[in-house]
Amino acid sequence: MSDTAAALKALLLDKSVRTGTFTLASGKESDLYIDCRVTALDPFGANLIGRFGWAAVREKINTEKLKIDAIGGMTLGADPISLAVGMTSAVANPDEALQVFTVRKEPKGHGRGKQIEGNFKAGDTVIVVDDVITTGGSTLKAIDVIEREGGKVAFALVLVDREEGGRQAIEERGIPVLALFSRATLLG
Repeated sequence: MSDTAAALKALLLDKSVRTGTFTLASGKESDLYIDCRVTALDPFGANLIGRFGWAAVREKINTEKLKIDAIGGMTLGADPISLAVGMTSAVANPDEALQVFTVRKEPKGHGRGKQIEGNFKAGDTVIVVDDVITTGGSTLKAIDVIEREGGKVAFALVLVDREEGGRQAIEERGIPVLALFSRATLLG
């Protein structure tokens, strides 16, 4: 594990991971609660996510010879992760800089009624982002919106895969999942 990955893991364990009995957004009970926003909105955490996330994304892009235009996902969990990776991509290699967008839960009720905000346009090939996947529901909803708006999702980037079926649900849609951590690698 790289120094950056180890530092991010330590910060996630300190700030974002709790054990006990919790009811998740899906309604399921779990012995594990992960609130990645606390780490992703920490300036040190955002920096680590940007460096580790961009390294993983860049390796996948180069290995698979992908052309990616932008990165984003369902607000709020994906927003700081997408921005951190996008900013790091711009610093590391301006020619490969990823534009950043966010997907609203519902279309905006005024103005142009947009559901995707930021730097996204029809025809873009994108990386969809989520902070934590459990069932994959919010990631799949973001994929639906992106595809409806004319985007193509190359793969999903998630900070933590809880290993509770979400990865499989996303991959059944033909979208590969790149998880920076899993329950096993985070707690193992």
